[in-house]
Amino acid sequence: MPLGLNMQINLVIYSLIGGVITGVLFDIYRAIRGLNSMKILTIIEDLLFCILIALIVFTFLLYTNYAFLTPYVYIFITIAILLYFRFFSKYFYTGEIIIGKSFYRFIRIILKNTLYPLKIIIYKITDRRK
Repeated sequence: MPLGLNMQINLVIYSLIGGVITGVLFDIYRAIRGLNSMKILTIIEDLLFCILIALIVFTFLLYTNYAFLTPYVYIFITIAILLYFRFFSKYFYTGEIIIGKSFYRFIRIILKNTLYPLKIIIYKITDRRK
């Protein structure tokens, strides 16, 4: 039984959204992974990422279009990933790096400011020159 036009349009839209979700998650993974020099660890991370993405996209498609996995669903997911990487990835990744560095700087400042009084107290307690 052929699907109705409304259902086919939903399949295309949700396939494109699934591709964009995959691209965004890959950019997040790329920022988290950074420059890892251990090849075996990189291979394991990549495999785990692929499994995670497959589960997320399948679950997304299951809830949005009853997991109709026709060939054009895969084609539109691929098209969405390619369009995302071509037009949006560099901006999202740059923003992600800026936010990550700002968050790291904020946490570092908070830790230094909270640990400084503790260092003074420990120094006063352990000072033997009294």
